[in-house]
Amino acid sequence: MPLYIETPLVESHSISRKVGQTIWLKMESAQPSGSFKTRGIGYACEEYFKRGAKRFIASSGGNAGLAVAFAGRRLSVPVTIVVPETASKRAVNLMYLENAEVIVHGKSLDEAHRFALSLMQPDDAYIHPFDDPLIWRGHASLIDEIFLAGLKPDAIVLSVGGGGLLCGVIEGLKRNGGADVPVIAVETEGADSYAKSLNAGRLVELATISSIATTLGARTVCAQALAYSKNHRIESVVLPDKLAVSASLQFLKDHGTVVEPACGVALAAVYEKVAALSGYKTILVIVCGGVGSTADDLVELSRRECDVT
Repeated sequence: MPLYIETPLVESHSISRKVGQTIWLKMESAQPSGSFKTRGIGYACEEYFKRGAKRFIASSGGNAGLAVAFAGRRLSVPVTIVVPETASKRAVNLMYLENAEVIVHGKSLDEAHRFALSLMQPDDAYIHPFDDPLIWRGHASLIDEIFLAGLKPDAIVLSVGGGGLLCGVIEGLKRNGGADVPVIAVETEGADSYAKSLNAGRLVELATISSIATTLGARTVCAQALAYSKNHRIESVVLPDKLAVSASLQFLKDHGTVVEPACGVALAAVYEKVAALSGYKTILVIVCGGVGSTADDLVELSRRECDVT
């Protein structure tokens, strides 16, 4: 029995009416750990456990670490997670509740990653937050579910942090006869390493992450995400934090579900009717979820963004 669940596939009448297109939502926010990370990371943890791993070590900005902690508890495997100083206290507390050891180290995910690797022992498995073919294979299962339900969208909208979800979605499209379905890859300003890499034609590393969407805070994406842009239609969209927050709040009103701004930015692309989505009749949005924000947090972030602008 896999650690992830089949999540609801919902046609959003409220959003569809707003934008004049048919909008479907893949509600990955319903996963046991609160985000899509349960799919890929849960699958990878199960595979490493079968190969004899005695401990899982991970670095995370929040959601990936929580997914590892959840998997470790379910599999009765000890878990050590290294989080940067920017990780949300809420996410860290949830990791503790899953019985994980949590170490706070570094100002960025990259620093946390390097420290986590230094802790590795021979019987440990390192669970990368996004750069692992096993993780992509696990994420691809959400596309399996969509096609089994009889839906082939005209376009798929998703958030990009390190690119693991994007890689899994494209892998899933290819194995389900959906290689012609374009992917709209959405990032926030200040966490847009994928957009910059696409523009440069090579991997670009950001000097810092300045976006409030800290769970998108990979300074560089995985190489496979860039490689897929050579043979799959991927359109990049970059939006400001303010729109990511407002979309999260609007989604709470429309569907009663709290998602953090890292997820909200994908919804913002739909709510704002970005040019990259014009001409498509049926659009699927992957509501990737995230546990880093509460409704009160979103309201406070919205106030701050209004003060700044």
